[in-house]
Amino acid sequence: MKRTKRSFTSAFKAEVAIEAIKERESLSELARRFKIHANMISKWKQEFLEKSSGVFDQKGHNKETEEEKMRLYAKIGQLEVERDWLKKISKQAGL
Repeated sequence: MKRTKRSFTSAFKAEVAIEAIKERESLSELARRFKIHANMISKWKQEFLEKSSGVFDQKGHNKETEEEKMRLYAKIGQLEVERDWLKKISKQAGL
């Protein structure tokens, strides 16, 4: 019987890594509880610690960027409607 490769969500990986960082349980206990290999937990913990400094680099820029994107998409939509209307009117006027 062939086993399929298991995939884990980033939220699950983060939860496991945080539990490993807390060091309240040994790696073998965590592996048994989460039903994954201890080496995988160590790998996720190391990756979590390496990338954790990036959290503080962004300074809330994402929310402003998303709002700006939505405003610009709305403006683009409005301009396309106006352009199409002007094309229609110019055809009717024979221009």
